[in-house]
Amino acid sequence: MADTALLLIVNLAVTIVGFWLFGEFLIRVITPAARRAGLLTGQIRLIKEWIWLLIAVLAIGAVVHIIGLASQFTTLTISGIIAVAFSLALQTTLSNVISGILLLLDNTLRVNDLIEFSGFKGQVVKIGLRSTWIKTSEGNMMITSNNSIVNGPLINKTAAERLEKKL
Repeated sequence: MADTALLLIVNLAVTIVGFWLFGEFLIRVITPAARRAGLLTGQIRLIKEWIWLLIAVLAIGAVVHIIGLASQFTTLTISGIIAVAFSLALQTTLSNVISGILLLLDNTLRVNDLIEFSGFKGQVVKIGLRSTWIKTSEGNMMITSNNSIVNGPLINKTAAERLEKKL
């Protein structure tokens, strides 16, 4: 009986430490990449918080399974429901973040490019992960989602040479 309890405690400790190490590994890989991509400190902190939230949910699920409070089928069902809920809740945000990454990787837009988008003409002031800021010719600031920019139509008037080299 004592051996079983000790084995359970060791198993729980190894699981929790394993999840913690995996979280640290993810953060140490993603943080430098996010800095190179030009993300702001607040955005990097938000990514770290989401990573730790995900690790905590997975660790709690593993602990509940190890203790025996849930069967494998129940654990898979609950994790599937949670995954669907997260994906539906974050669908628009994730779409904008992926579009922002594609904008940066494809070099479609750069800060100070003169563009025409949705009937507006202006200069790109800031490219974030979720949105792009454009100063219109009237002096107004237009903030639009990266997903709408990627879906176009977009005319980049200052990047012709740069973009033609990619062809």
